[in-house]
Amino acid sequence: MHPTAAVLRAGFLAFALAGCTAIALAGCMAGNGDGDGPAPEPPRAGGALTAFDATGSAFSNPAPGLSELELRRHEDGDALFSATFVTSPSPVQPGLGPLYNDVSCVACHLRDGRGRPPEGGEPMLGMLFRVSVPGSDAHGGPAPVAGFGIQIQTRAVAGQAAEATLDIAYRDSSVALGGGGSATLRIPAYALSDPWTPLPAAAMLSPRLAPPLLGMGLLQALDEDSLLARADPEDRDGDGISGRPNRVYDPARGAMALGRFGWKANSAGLQQQIAAAFNQDMGVTTPVFPEENCAGDRPDCAGQGPDLDSAGLAKVAYYLETLAVPARRDWDQSQVARGERLFASAGCAACHIPAQTTGTVPGRPELSGQIIHAYTDLLLHDLGPGLADGRPDFDADGREWRTAPLWGLGLTRLVNGHSYLLHDGRARDPLEAVLWHGGEAERARETVRAMAPADRESLLAFLSSL
Repeated sequence: MHPTAAVLRAGFLAFALAGCTAIALAGCMAGNGDGDGPAPEPPRAGGALTAFDATGSAFSNPAPGLSELELRRHEDGDALFSATFVTSPSPVQPGLGPLYNDVSCVACHLRDGRGRPPEGGEPMLGMLFRVSVPGSDAHGGPAPVAGFGIQIQTRAVAGQAAEATLDIAYRDSSVALGGGGSATLRIPAYALSDPWTPLPAAAMLSPRLAPPLLGMGLLQALDEDSLLARADPEDRDGDGISGRPNRVYDPARGAMALGRFGWKANSAGLQQQIAAAFNQDMGVTTPVFPEENCAGDRPDCAGQGPDLDSAGLAKVAYYLETLAVPARRDWDQSQVARGERLFASAGCAACHIPAQTTGTVPGRPELSGQIIHAYTDLLLHDLGPGLADGRPDFDADGREWRTAPLWGLGLTRLVNGHSYLLHDGRARDPLEAVLWHGGEAERARETVRAMAPADRESLLAFLSSL
């Protein structure tokens, strides 16, 4: 839970009036050193939804400028997001299971941040596995596995058996770096054991790490036409980058739509993403996904109507829509500025777009017309065989992934106590994440790998400033 809204609002207002960040406050007060007035402001990563907070709560701030009523709505959604669901019957948050991965949203998204892979025999913490068989469902999505559906649930309520146990093992691979150094990459291997019923040989497993949640309302507000304008599936400009959209079925609207959320952009909007997480991760049904996640697989898996109604779903959606984005730090340092130039010249910015402007969201001025710095195009890109999961998801093939937003990257360790990255957390820091890129990103990866050590450190300093 974040600090009291009143304190946060007062702090945001003070910083906004001063045009300062928490890091550069002294510089703002003293001027730019040349007697020309206040130092320039950093780019506001989330536009009007930017929070000047570089603490462990950096991902959990409400958007500045919300009214008292809006703050109460935000806090209501926060309470539901943080609530622990239990088995029925219960007067408070019933509906857990019968199969599930965890008991609350915040259990996977600690402090609204990212999950991590298990260590030393731990249970899955903020990590899950999707599963499907070749083919597609009635709407063109992944074909469910008989007895398992589309996600492995590793926990179950009393009287039920969990679907399976999942384990991860790693082996190391060394990568030579320019300047004579090297980096060690972890190559994961995944194993499923103790299945409640045999898993078909053709089943495809794909791990998923819980992503950070900051700025989701702004990503949803990006104009579809502007996103599609960046797509170049045939690489007609010859730059080696051929991003393309994922078209997915949105049960909330009953129609196909542009995918924006999820590691393969397999959710069209926040409501779908949230409802799917409730259903698959906790066994909590909603009007969007009214059937239990084990429906059709187990004869005793019958729902009792939606566990969470549309109003509850809307509360959580509003909470995520109004989460602020932390401001950049050290943006005015020469090493960081040099790293930003190297980020662009290496080709990283071809997919991790530095700046975009949101469209118009009726009745939501805080989301409309905002210049944001999310560093994503929300498109699918082939990242090569090293990261391939071999599992299609609507139009995304087994080598494609959505460009992950980079805002907040440098605060991950502070917020979540780790810096595991990529869809399965195999990368332990940003450099390892870069070195895993292949396919369309191979040229950029090789540029970074061959950099002189000082240049590479500048690039990493830039990424740490986001």
